[in-house]
Amino acid sequence: MPKDTDLTNDSLNSPVEDKHLAKSNMHLAHQPEPDNDIEDTHKKADEQVEATENLDDQDFPEEISDEDKETIKKVASDDNLSQAKSYASILVEQVIHAKETFDRSLGSLFTSALTAGLEIGISFFMILAAFALLTEVMPNQYAMVLSSLLYPIGFIIVVIGQSLLFTEQTSLLSLPVLNGIEPLNKLLRLWGIVIAGNLVGGCIFAALMIGLGLNMHLFSASDIDAYAEHILGFAWWVIFGSAVLAGWLMGVAAWLVTSARDTLSRIVLVTLITASIGFLGLHHSIVGNIEVFSALLYGDTVSLWRYLAFLIVVLVGNTVGGVVFVAVLKNRTFLFEIEKVKEQAADAKARIEARRP
Repeated sequence: MPKDTDLTNDSLNSPVEDKHLAKSNMHLAHQPEPDNDIEDTHKKADEQVEATENLDDQDFPEEISDEDKETIKKVASDDNLSQAKSYASILVEQVIHAKETFDRSLGSLFTSALTAGLEIGISFFMILAAFALLTEVMPNQYAMVLSSLLYPIGFIIVVIGQSLLFTEQTSLLSLPVLNGIEPLNKLLRLWGIVIAGNLVGGCIFAALMIGLGLNMHLFSASDIDAYAEHILGFAWWVIFGSAVLAGWLMGVAAWLVTSARDTLSRIVLVTLITASIGFLGLHHSIVGNIEVFSALLYGDTVSLWRYLAFLIVVLVGNTVGGVVFVAVLKNRTFLFEIEKVKEQAADAKARIEARRP
């Protein structure tokens, strides 16, 4: 875009310059206006890069030394739009986002978590409707697997809508604690708020929307029981192991979503990961809460004790999978990279000192 030109009184009085100026204005008038959508896309992309490209000292907590701040800036500043995000920039961006979540009010956290609990129920509603329809034309086992491919719908709504879902936030929120930025008790309180909001939202959805589906004859109470038994019909240690794997995959999903630069890529990544969880029948605490609580309300096979025992085992398993297999390992890899950069800087400084007379 051409820059605005300041005109003096002499140029205003000059007919020659007036003629040139008129031609210039005519040329500008015939130029097509810039595409606002393209400008918005570039603006959003630039904002994503700025999260790690233009780190300032105020972006870091006071506990981090000046030397470590400079090192983190160095390893995270190689981000540009022409290539994939660097490992360090992804982790730093996740830490920044997690720190912002820690700073939110309790009301904001609970409301967002409640919203996620409601939205994730859409997955189960669609799965039940598809399962009831498919069982009329094929065996239950195949109907169960095919209907589970609708699993990603609620997750896409939650992730793209940026509501707080516990299994997605498990590894993300633990990063500030692993790096000494936030205390453990604050993390546990935050987890408690998110879990409570997710569970309450899920139970409300089960009570209202699943009841609505029954009255609309989209599925029956026997369909709800069949799906609950599909979830509960294992030994506790099998459910725990399955929940660990599901938590691991959700942590990976959070990592991949941060690595993506556009919404379409995020949708594809969330779909692939959560469809895998649904296809394999892995145990997800928040969706599982709705599945089993629905059977508790409208079915005949689930007791209150069975529901609560299931919920505890799956929540612990999801937490272990998200924290240990994603947050700890990836954070440890990042710290090794930081140490390497610091060693290289120290070696360079030593060589410079050795050359001085």
